[in-house]
Amino acid sequence: MAAIASTSFGTIANEHLAGVIEKIRLGSTVAALSGQEPMKFGTGEIVTFTSPPKAEFVAEGGDKSPTPATMATVKTAPHKAQVTVRLNDEVKWADEDYQLEALSTIQDAIANALSRALDLGLYYRLNPLTGTATAWTNYLNSTTNRVEVAANKLDTYVDDAVGLIVDGGLYSVDGIAITPGAARELGALRDLDGRKLYPEIGYGVGLTSFGGLAASVSNTVSAQPETAGNDVKAIVGDFRNGIRWGIQREIPMQMIEYGDPDGIGDLKRANQVAIRAEVQYAWYVDPTRFAVVENATP
Repeated sequence: MAAIASTSFGTIANEHLAGVIEKIRLGSTVAALSGQEPMKFGTGEIVTFTSPPKAEFVAEGGDKSPTPATMATVKTAPHKAQVTVRLNDEVKWADEDYQLEALSTIQDAIANALSRALDLGLYYRLNPLTGTATAWTNYLNSTTNRVEVAANKLDTYVDDAVGLIVDGGLYSVDGIAITPGAARELGALRDLDGRKLYPEIGYGVGLTSFGGLAASVSNTVSAQPETAGNDVKAIVGDFRNGIRWGIQREIPMQMIEYGDPDGIGDLKRANQVAIRAEVQYAWYVDPTRFAVVENATP
């Protein structure tokens, strides 16, 4: 019978950490639509062009003109997310197969929680555990580019939202994050002869593209069920350039056998152990590059 003492469990956890991080990338719409970047620990700076330079054609022997450009910096802010799961300490004396099964189940739950945290924090500055807003000032839903859905034909409102971004000629749109309900609604749209307009959508399961845009479906797009009263149906925008995010620090899962690590009582007294995993994200989002499609306010 294999023991699952802290030291051996730490080794097992390290082997599973890559799986947790990979599932974060698969479970988050932010991660699915915008690429992770290497991030230095702490607050970082990203250089951007507010007015990019323009090239000039020069005649043979001709003088070269200045090509003025305006640069600025934006800050990526660190945000640590943690998950602490308590379980009966009998898992320490279970056989190896049971230990690995328990670890796999916990890993999946932790990865799901951490991937949701990335979306909920970046989109809505929400603390997933409480469903309440943090004091962060940089978050996507602060955008003023908004389209209210007042009738059927959700696809026309998505078109309107795309227009808010691209019609000015400054930004492009490369992705759409959709709620499961909105995906079902789009998939159910039919033409005058009853044929589905977007049969490739189905019910949104595994959807990776819509209208030429990269697509990802999750109820994090409307922050459900972490909070109530959110009417967002879709987010469109420049995900590749409008979001800069990365994982600054991956802290391996660890077993905690002593003390009160989460403020709800002594572990030994309750015959429990706790498993904790932490990830430190960092991100910056430019809300002007995104538009939100939402239900009309009554």
